[in-house]
Amino acid sequence: MPPAFEPAVGVPNGAAPPPQIVEPIVYVNGKRRVLPDGYAETTLLEYLREIGLVGTKLGCGEGGCGACTVMVSHFDPLEKKIVHRSVNACLAPLYSVEGMHVVTVEGIGNRRDGLHPVQERLAHAHGSQCGFCTPGFVMSMYTLLRSSTDPPTQEEIEENLAGNLCRCTGYRPIVDAFRAFAKKEAQAHTHDSLAANGAHPPANGTAEGGMICPSTGQPCGCGAKAGSENGVKVGGCGNGACAEGGCANGGCAKNGGEKLLTQGEPIFPPELKTRKAPALAFGGSRGSVWHRPASIKELLALKQRFPAAKLVVGNTEVGIEMRFKKLAYPVLIGTTHVAEMNAVTVTGAGIEFGASVTLTRLMETCKKMVQERPGYETSGCAAIAEQLRWFAGNQIRNVSSIGGNVVTGSPISDLNPLWMATGAVFKTASLEGKPREVPARKFFLGYRKVDLAADELLASVFLPWSRKHEYVKEFKQAHRRDDDIALVNAGMRVAFERKDDQWVVMEASLAYGGVAAVTLAAPKTEAALIGQPWTAATLQLALKTIPQDIVISDSAPGGMPEFRRSLTTSFFFKLYVLLSEKLELEADGFKNELPDSVRSAARPYERPASRGAQYFDVGAEGEAVGQPLVHASAETQVTGEAQYADDIPLPANGLHGGLVLSTKPHAKLTRVDASEALQMPGVVGFFSAKDVPGGNAIGAAAHDEEVFATEKVTCVGQVIGIVVADTEMHAKLAAFKVKVEYEELPAIIDLHQAIEVKSFIKGTERTLKQGDVDACFASGECYKVCEGEVRMGGQEHFYLEPNSCLCLPGEAAEEMTVISSTQAPTHTQQDVAKALGIAQHKVISKARRIGGGFGGKETRTAFISCAAAIAAYWLKRAVRVTLDRDQDMAITGQRHAFVGKYKVGFTKEGKILALDVDLYNNGGNSLDLSLPVLERAIYHSENAYQIPNMRIHGWVCFSNKPTNTAFRGFGGPQGMLVVESWIEHVAREVGKSTTEVQELNMEKEGDVTYFGQTLENSTMRRIWAELKASSKHDETRAAVDAFNAANRYRKRGLAIVPTRFGISFTAKFMNQAGALVHVYTDGTVLVTHGGIEMGQGLHTKMAQVAATAFGIPVSSVFIQETSTDKVPNTSPTAASASSDLYGGAVHNACEQILARMAPMKEKLPPETSFAKLAAACYFERIDLSAHGFYRTPDLHFDFATGKGRPFNYFTYGAAASEVEIDTLTGDMTVRKTDIVMDLGRSLNPAIDIGQIEGAYVQGLGWCVIEELKWGDAAHPWVRPGHLFTQGPGTYKLPTVNDIPIDFQVALLKGATNPRAIHSSKAVGEPPLFLAASAFFAIKDAITSARHDAGHDEHFVLDSPATPERIRMACVDEFTAPFAPADLRPKLSV
Repeated sequence: MPPAFEPAVGVPNGAAPPPQIVEPIVYVNGKRRVLPDGYAETTLLEYLREIGLVGTKLGCGEGGCGACTVMVSHFDPLEKKIVHRSVNACLAPLYSVEGMHVVTVEGIGNRRDGLHPVQERLAHAHGSQCGFCTPGFVMSMYTLLRSSTDPPTQEEIEENLAGNLCRCTGYRPIVDAFRAFAKKEAQAHTHDSLAANGAHPPANGTAEGGMICPSTGQPCGCGAKAGSENGVKVGGCGNGACAEGGCANGGCAKNGGEKLLTQGEPIFPPELKTRKAPALAFGGSRGSVWHRPASIKELLALKQRFPAAKLVVGNTEVGIEMRFKKLAYPVLIGTTHVAEMNAVTVTGAGIEFGASVTLTRLMETCKKMVQERPGYETSGCAAIAEQLRWFAGNQIRNVSSIGGNVVTGSPISDLNPLWMATGAVFKTASLEGKPREVPARKFFLGYRKVDLAADELLASVFLPWSRKHEYVKEFKQAHRRDDDIALVNAGMRVAFERKDDQWVVMEASLAYGGVAAVTLAAPKTEAALIGQPWTAATLQLALKTIPQDIVISDSAPGGMPEFRRSLTTSFFFKLYVLLSEKLELEADGFKNELPDSVRSAARPYERPASRGAQYFDVGAEGEAVGQPLVHASAETQVTGEAQYADDIPLPANGLHGGLVLSTKPHAKLTRVDASEALQMPGVVGFFSAKDVPGGNAIGAAAHDEEVFATEKVTCVGQVIGIVVADTEMHAKLAAFKVKVEYEELPAIIDLHQAIEVKSFIKGTERTLKQGDVDACFASGECYKVCEGEVRMGGQEHFYLEPNSCLCLPGEAAEEMTVISSTQAPTHTQQDVAKALGIAQHKVISKARRIGGGFGGKETRTAFISCAAAIAAYWLKRAVRVTLDRDQDMAITGQRHAFVGKYKVGFTKEGKILALDVDLYNNGGNSLDLSLPVLERAIYHSENAYQIPNMRIHGWVCFSNKPTNTAFRGFGGPQGMLVVESWIEHVAREVGKSTTEVQELNMEKEGDVTYFGQTLENSTMRRIWAELKASSKHDETRAAVDAFNAANRYRKRGLAIVPTRFGISFTAKFMNQAGALVHVYTDGTVLVTHGGIEMGQGLHTKMAQVAATAFGIPVSSVFIQETSTDKVPNTSPTAASASSDLYGGAVHNACEQILARMAPMKEKLPPETSFAKLAAACYFERIDLSAHGFYRTPDLHFDFATGKGRPFNYFTYGAAASEVEIDTLTGDMTVRKTDIVMDLGRSLNPAIDIGQIEGAYVQGLGWCVIEELKWGDAAHPWVRPGHLFTQGPGTYKLPTVNDIPIDFQVALLKGATNPRAIHSSKAVGEPPLFLAASAFFAIKDAITSARHDAGHDEHFVLDSPATPERIRMACVDEFTAPFAPADLRPKLSV
């Protein structure tokens, strides 16, 4: 370790840190560590992983996913208490936690010593699938419990988890797992805790000593009472005594015998309670210096000395700039330990907040003031607290500061409009100048420019109390309600006085964010309101004046000008309704003339705790198959012990790779110069196309891609080379320094361009048909013929684990082992062997597990492994490449955007007679899997209906985007969304409900699909009937209609959709699988198969298949990692077929062994155990190992004839969803979803239910929430060909608060499937499309809104149905000035 006083390389003159007087320390999981110098740019996450605590994961690097959540505890000397906070380790500077205690997932429990109850609950409630996000959820919940004096409510738990993303589970089992901690009564809490752990509650119904520990949810025997300990406040056992030592001996782990936590939780180190925080100064490897002053005088001196220094509290802005923009800041100053900057002072005039006060503390203080002071004084406090509720996740609020939020000067800051509206005053300080007080309205000078001199800093913010009849209201609309930046926000304040028996506006202050380069006031509107009575005429005056104040140009960055304009007036209308109601209650003589139907426009959003139920049968007693067993790796995942590709320790001389990527969508490469990069610290080499020892051409379906670009690039993000260095930071910084020069060429970005110029990939045109479509259209049989166009954007996979690989050269020059996060180890093996010019048997490709895949890691991982392998080959050293989230999103492809053009003819009753559809998908810059994706869309273009005359024509379009690829559903959902769109169109034309038209055309047993496959064991009609009954469809329909009749600006909708999903790879040769089964003499079984465990429970199901075959417990079966040297020639784990394929292969291997064992078994007594049978067979030299094989029978299809059997069978399902929308903002809530699916006899109903729920929520993201924005004609403010939505900050996944409030899932009982292992059915992909029920429910709600506005014509709603599309479809008097009724908001396709 370098001494703390050595100057950092490249620091500004005089900025080198002085010697440290006090030893800088941090405690990690109770262990004291001295912090080294040289880590000024290092995050806490990087440090934790460096010291071997890899349970904390890097999911995004920007604090948006929560996978890196840890608990950071410190002693607050002012409050004299220990404060526990959940923190994003990926953003927290290492030195920011000096003098604190960091607890990671490894620190609270493990499989050997026992699980913490939070870990145990999550594992046993099926709350972990791929497991990559799991440690973050564990630590968020753990921190909530450690910081709570009482068990939290269910709503608090769900809000606490808003900063954690999960792509697998759909959140329901996570919420269910943690619900046990939310009991209000100690007795019930104890009972639930014990029952969940398999123990019996005590006879008297109370815990020993009558105490419950909120930290664990367990009975507590410590007997601690509220009071103080060594001057530290504790409250019962929850706020200190148990958690900080009272129960460290395991008192809270008394659980009736189940092995839970036995070592006690990490206590807060006593040293940190008395230690005085010193001033610090550290250097960094990139030349930065980190200063942490301990007083305001020291801070101001540093600011004067280094006026350009970045002041850091939460690092939520600076950290992202340094990581993703590669910006370097020579001086960083942490202001967290300056007492004056952390003070909160309450006076008779208002509250003064120090600039370093965190947003969590701001929120808590505001809530406290609302409770303690008269309501009329705290209107501003209430507005700030409510706005912060939707500002980021807890982890961000816990570290972000008021000052950072203000001084950043962001035009979309959620707080700045409120500071302006409330009349807040910003107080500045400098070492020599006089303090200044600047009104918030005058502080923001321009884009990220504020009224601060170079040597000044923001010292505090003063918030005045509001007065009687003065009201402050916050507004915000974002893509997603939780943890999202605003599209438009506002702060509004109106004060009233009574004049001449009227209540008139005395003062008004309106401020908007997200409308310009700076937060804007609305002075003309404010002036117009003064002196006006609060009447409809005044409302109209404001609505006319606001557009004069707030002018949003058509070319404004961020786009959506019509939507954003409409929000400015819609917000004011909401204010008008709200204040009309408040005045009616609080102002004598005020008469509210608003009709009841309008009043819900001002209703605040409140979400009750989510709930759900699952209905299924279990297998026969004594058989492993059919039992709802917990995921085999669940306990490993909840403790952080599960190992992923990036967790594998790098060999001592291992290196890291950084990819050099194209920045142009289409261009010739004229120069690639790595000379500067090669001179940078730690860099070992640069490799490009000239260094490929074998073949540079690779690809999935055709070799139309290159490992490294040679003469030209055809998309942004194409790999040009790889820089290899000693650290990941050095490699990525050096890759950024490689100079690439281009000669730009014309580019095609979107489908509209491609279709116009017929940019189709050669050989990809496909047609399927039956009957005579043209003759039917011309015959006069059709009552009407309708036409339309359906547009669907793409979707990012956003597996929580970014792509990662580790390439290890073997002893010989021509050997390579590749460990990667892939769904297709054989594809990786083949491409790496080709790139290196060696035989496949010299390349071993393996994966133990991957952190989610969803198709995105089927073909788009191999090129990354090839790049790393080439460097490893030449250097003869291990090379690891792990993509940052922004890179992963930008270069690995997404779900295909589609355009579908339909023409449909039908009878007056709604019977479909003829259908003609043209389908186009955006393939990107190579073929990859775009053709089979298109083919599956074509196959599914009848969904679950029978149509006598059909013609589906499809093309794969070439564009200059990274090639799009497989994604759960593989084109099926896109094809079916087109189907349900024209079904809804037909229903509108014939004046019937969509449900009636669906039922009129629905398939039945024995029907033949339009591609010639007879429907066998069709349960579609039975599912439909059961779903309508269980969801109370008719009652709900009546209730929805009644609600809509009573409410003008809030509407509800209801829709039900079916799905029939074909199971098999449509490429026949891929429907094969192998497995290797070993039986050992102790009766245990080792299974290796060719499938990849990525959270879907494949390994668990295979263990159940083997255990059932041998009649042994599942615990006697172990599934080894997938590796091509064990099972060769594997098909990708995809197409939902893996359980069928590998289940068949495992069963085949087991049958072979059982056949060999049979003669010996006949000789032994019937009660002989399997272990003794195995030992007896061994002594008789009977082979106890077998390679199993399975291939799906009877598959065939010929596109030339358009007939055959492309699928082994179909998985059926249906879903009904009810939604509620706010027509003024486009905000949406799924109130209830009911799902019924036919999964035959489920191999594991708990895992299958988890797949259904996860697929539904992922589908909800696809068709409602998640929107990709590219630099195309629709988004000219984005650089051409670049992906704008490159991380969770701009690309929004569903959170725990987006799932259906009531989520009911049932597996069809008594269903069988003779065409798969144990009569089961595939489940991974089929449920995803069921989320379209929410999409069409939204459209149903919009229909009601449009009806109220006098628009009953058919309208188009593109997917995803984001707030923009919902709002602009709900035409009313607020949208009319800005957009026509048929506006179609722009969409990247």
